[in-house]
Amino acid sequence: MPFTAQRGRPKKFTRPARTLSVTLPEDVCDALTTLDRDISRAIVRIVMAHGDERTAPNLEVATFGSRAVIVVTPTRALSGMKGVELVPLADGRALIAIDDTMSEPQFELAVRDALDGSQLETDDRALLEQLATVLRDARSDGGLVLRRIIVLRAASRAYPSTSKGTKRQ
Repeated sequence: MPFTAQRGRPKKFTRPARTLSVTLPEDVCDALTTLDRDISRAIVRIVMAHGDERTAPNLEVATFGSRAVIVVTPTRALSGMKGVELVPLADGRALIAIDDTMSEPQFELAVRDALDGSQLETDDRALLEQLATVLRDARSDGGLVLRRIIVLRAASRAYPSTSKGTKRQ
């Protein structure tokens, strides 16, 4: 499942979207910006928290310019893999982060081992099968590259809000 680089500004969301103009009370705008400084992302976060699961696929290769990332719906099988961490996104899905001790081939093998191993729930199996296919295709095309991201443990400390106008305390 190779991805195609797209010209222009990256899409804000990984699925079809449309521009809307809404009028909201200032206090609602302030409350939304505490969730995300981009009000549209804050609204999506609220809607996704209410469990509308039909809006997002289990696995998507989201393209941004000449790069792409794998975005997944969190599953027990994937989050339980040693060396794997799911980084939550505003829409309820997650990016896959693997620790420094795991290489691309080791991660692909871990996914395949999970498929061959224990009994998996239907959703877990479907996601892992899609993931194995994406990883195999990317490896075959020479397009699988690891990049490091910074992951903060939010529970360990109160981080300052990234909202506009909020000052560090």
